[in-house]
Amino acid sequence: MAIRIHIDRLLVERSMSVGDFASAIGITPTNVAVLKNGRARALRFTTLDAICRVLECQPGDILSWADDQTLTDDGS
Repeated sequence: MAIRIHIDRLLVERSMSVGDFASAIGITPTNVAVLKNGRARALRFTTLDAICRVLECQPGDILSWADDQTLTDDGS
């Protein structure tokens, strides 16, 4: 998928654990892992809003798009 999610980077920058983050936004740590690993097929705007509030960021800091054909072999 060409949509990339940058929650890992933001959590590291804010020294926040996955468990604390999940609790703060109101989803399970398992669902945070689904988001982080790019396996999510949908993201509710209410969840995106909560993520932005907790991480004090904009949606564009969390999500980016890259053409699958331009990605390197390691998926970045």
